[in-house]
Amino acid sequence: MDPQRCPQSIVRTDLSPTLTAAATDVKKTFEPPIKKLEPKLLQGEIVVNEVNFVRKCISAESSQDDLWGKLICTNFKVSFIPQDASSKQKSQLSHLLLGDHDIPLTCLEQVVTVNDTKGKKKVLGSNQKLKFNPTELILYCKDLRIIRFCFGEAGPEGAKKVCLAIAHYSHPADLQLLFGFEYQGRRYHESKEYIVVPVSLADEDLKKYSVFFTDQRIPLWCWNHPNGSALVRMAVISDPLQQRRIDQKVFTAITKSHPQRSEVLRLDLDKCLPNIQDIQSGFVKVRQICVIDHFEESDERWFSSIENSRWLEYVRAFLKHSAEIVYQLDGKNASVILQEEEDRDLNCVVSSLVQLMLDPHYRSLVGFQSLVQKEWVMAGHRFLDRCNHLKKNDKEESPLFLLFLDCVSQMMSQYPAAFEFTESYLTVLSDSMWIPLFSRVLPSGLGLVAAVSPKDQTLFNNPMYVGKGAACVQNGEVKTFRRTKKAYSHTLRGMPASLRNGTKVGEDTLTRRGSLVSELRSDFSPPSERFFRDWFSRPTDQQGLLIPLLVPSHLGLWKLYFLRWVPEACIPKGGPITAYRKLSQLVDEIEILQNRLRQYKGRGPGNGPLPSPSGPLSEQRRMYFKASSPHDPPSPSDVLTSSFPSLQRVTCVAAVAMGPPLANS
Repeated sequence: MDPQRCPQSIVRTDLSPTLTAAATDVKKTFEPPIKKLEPKLLQGEIVVNEVNFVRKCISAESSQDDLWGKLICTNFKVSFIPQDASSKQKSQLSHLLLGDHDIPLTCLEQVVTVNDTKGKKKVLGSNQKLKFNPTELILYCKDLRIIRFCFGEAGPEGAKKVCLAIAHYSHPADLQLLFGFEYQGRRYHESKEYIVVPVSLADEDLKKYSVFFTDQRIPLWCWNHPNGSALVRMAVISDPLQQRRIDQKVFTAITKSHPQRSEVLRLDLDKCLPNIQDIQSGFVKVRQICVIDHFEESDERWFSSIENSRWLEYVRAFLKHSAEIVYQLDGKNASVILQEEEDRDLNCVVSSLVQLMLDPHYRSLVGFQSLVQKEWVMAGHRFLDRCNHLKKNDKEESPLFLLFLDCVSQMMSQYPAAFEFTESYLTVLSDSMWIPLFSRVLPSGLGLVAAVSPKDQTLFNNPMYVGKGAACVQNGEVKTFRRTKKAYSHTLRGMPASLRNGTKVGEDTLTRRGSLVSELRSDFSPPSERFFRDWFSRPTDQQGLLIPLLVPSHLGLWKLYFLRWVPEACIPKGGPITAYRKLSQLVDEIEILQNRLRQYKGRGPGNGPLPSPSGPLSEQRRMYFKASSPHDPPSPSDVLTSSFPSLQRVTCVAAVAMGPPLANS
């Protein structure tokens, strides 16, 4: 009998015990051990359901890059653990709370099950039944990802149970069921928050008047201009009989606080800006175009569809209105009250943008974090409702924080040297909305430290930043730029035109920006046109007032956010990441040369401490990409695309920025 044709059990009986043992040893030597696929769990996190032999689809065109592994549902996330690590995933951000293939449950927009053989498809919700065995699971995420899993080799019952578990736990019935209430991570000491009020307005009066404001939200004094003008935000007075009396008290108190007793202007944002439903509608449309129907039509049709979504129109409206308020504060020395029904939505966007345009402190990384903390978190923006974490009321959902970040990205693209942070930071910040793990007592300076490795935090540094504390080199010595009050543009109007902003303003400057001046008439209101024309005719002061360009040619789709998951829109070995990498290496090389120069000149006045003989430590450098010599091995930059680092792990917890989104303040 031919042993090769016999059943395996018969062949084994013909072998001697010695040969059998030897064969077993050989098998153990050449067969790789089975990897135990276990998820990394946070404190308070438990596994709800799981299924093995699942395939995660990486590419829509080919299955050669697909990953095999275990799909797990916990009370916090959907976790996929691949059997073999993919080499193409090495250039992502290192997340300290989420794995490479983890998706927070609150990030799920829709859970869709498919049975290819029966041609059935169903969108699952909480406590729903599934009458067919799914062959596919498609997860539509709020960060615009679409993730697909196939259950061809998995058990049908196991696949069904894990799909139902994901659908159920992604639709919590109550606020207390969100994982943020179970998470037992690091806690921080509570910092005191203060409300600034005019001196002439007594605390007793504020307490007495508070009952007449919507939700008892008294006026919030946001920011003071160096000329004395104030930016104040306020809810609507619910009692018409009390409105005139309270208005007079508040207006008089603000006027008395101004050195020149200037007028107080009130702006009703509910009447002059898009409402939250319009903003949500525009976002849904642009998301549909970028994620679902991307690039299936001609370029001309695609761009017209983006325009018809009205998303960029809303971005422009908020930037324009904020710039007009800047004119009132800076150009007319008038105090401004921003009024909105609840003072929780539109006021958050506009007050933040106004301060970003006026105050360079808020264009630094720490300053921007504090701006978001005080104007969004502490001011009580309804993150729970606007993010729709409980999926109970779609009418309350609106991406106002994303709209604000989009406005910031537009200004960053126009003035790249004025901001200390990068687009990557804004993108990570936007994704943090979908991870409800934020402590209620986080200090404002914490930033993204809680969730991103120190190395990856350097991706948030802008190498082109020119600001307070930024280093420069003069005559071989390191100097530090320090801003004084003279750097504010409003103090420069009395100076000769030839010396404004410390440079000569001649025909070349006016010619360079002349086309912009001619377009201002349609961008701004007639009273403010002269103010803006005067500003645009001068060289830009990166540490002074910033006015955004509002013509359609200067506003574009935020590609790093909207198109980062679209392979057709990613530029291999190119795009903004290539420019960032080159700038980082140049900055790093300059720092190395500076240290060598100091070492050569020795310790002396104006020189910093001598570096160690081995040179600067890589951990102390500020750049993600380091300067290298031609003899160094190639870097992993070959796999970079224009969407780097917005890959799987870019969803990051921004502890300071989001604060306590679990409950509406």
